[in-house]
Amino acid sequence: MQTFLIPGLWLDASSWDAVTRAVDAAGYHAHPLTMPGLEADEIDRSSITLQTHIDDVVRHIDETPADEKVALVAHSGGALVAYGAIDQRPDRVDRVVYVDSWPGGEGSIVNDEVPHDDADMPFPGWDVFDEADVRDITPELGAEIAAHTHPSPSHAAIDPLHLHDERRLDVPATIIVSTMTAEQLNDFLDNGAAWLGDTARLTSLHIAELPTGHWPQYTKPAELSELIVEALGE
Repeated sequence: MQTFLIPGLWLDASSWDAVTRAVDAAGYHAHPLTMPGLEADEIDRSSITLQTHIDDVVRHIDETPADEKVALVAHSGGALVAYGAIDQRPDRVDRVVYVDSWPGGEGSIVNDEVPHDDADMPFPGWDVFDEADVRDITPELGAEIAAHTHPSPSHAAIDPLHLHDERRLDVPATIIVSTMTAEQLNDFLDNGAAWLGDTARLTSLHIAELPTGHWPQYTKPAELSELIVEALGE
């Protein structure tokens, strides 16, 4: 199985370093991705959109030999990228794992609340996040993570997701929740929370818990890696 790891806003492929090693060791051939516009700080991001990121993941899927299975692992805002790619290639993706995120639905956006201009959405610093998001991030770890962030293309964050193929709902999914409990997520699903998009419509959904903040690849990398490997093997 070829496993493509999609980062959330501001992060590049290096954010998956600990997970990459564990996924590779388990035989699932990890490919951490740096999305277009996240290669460096000083580049022009004005023409990069959410669809650009989706198309990049689709390209990686298309370059995978047809006889090999494909899995996607997505953190945070990368979930919409993964779900958009699944919508375009539902017959090629065998499993998806969402890390403290969910697939969204038609018209979903990643985040339009963080300050941005028409090209860049810089990392805003830790003070803007809820306490649940930053749990287990020490000042030292926070400084280390922030030093490795890049501005995200603003249109990758604020553009709405558009979907076309209902077969996307049949791709088995695992959600690893770290800023809420599985019970809380199930309550939101039962109550029809609109922000969860298509989550309640998925044919096969497993929910796993990893109590920590919104960046478990940094705060609890070993535990997150174990849950991802377990999900890939289901």
